[in-house]
Amino acid sequence: MKKRVFVRGLILVLALVFAVTLFAQADKAQYIGAAKCKMCHSAKAKGEAYPIWSKSKHASAYATLATEEAKAVGKKAGIEDPQKSAKCLKCHVTAYDAPATAKAATYKMEEGVTCETCHGPGSLYQSMKVMKALQAKTQDAAAVAYNPGDKKSCVKCHNQESPTFKPFKAEEAFKLIAHPAPKS
Repeated sequence: MKKRVFVRGLILVLALVFAVTLFAQADKAQYIGAAKCKMCHSAKAKGEAYPIWSKSKHASAYATLATEEAKAVGKKAGIEDPQKSAKCLKCHVTAYDAPATAKAATYKMEEGVTCETCHGPGSLYQSMKVMKALQAKTQDAAAVAYNPGDKKSCVKCHNQESPTFKPFKAEEAFKLIAHPAPKS
């Protein structure tokens, strides 16, 4: 009887340690940049996510802040240089306000609003093995800091706080960036 209780207790402790380790690992996830996503997500068989993103306004979001129009909008808001203002960069650059430890050497703010804005920092899920496990639903997404992307991610920036706000229509916006991987 004592042995059975001990074994059950040991199993419970090991399960808790395993769970805590998984979630602690997710805290170590780093933003790796869209160029890392490009390696696997350019092909038609993978939904052509990178080419779709690279042609989108998200890919040029940081560069947009250097335009005369952005400078004029910034000036009205008391911002001298939109490309240096946290008020602008928080929405025009993925993970702008994340700590340096959360950004891998491959991260580049010049990439603008990347895949990782919607899907989370990619360092823990970038491998083919993990991506296949996510697709098969055998990998806990939270444990690798993966987010499938949803309207909540979008409205963090597409909201009335933006000086150029236009009503956000999620369904229409999702069609512009849709990149589902074909079923194999």
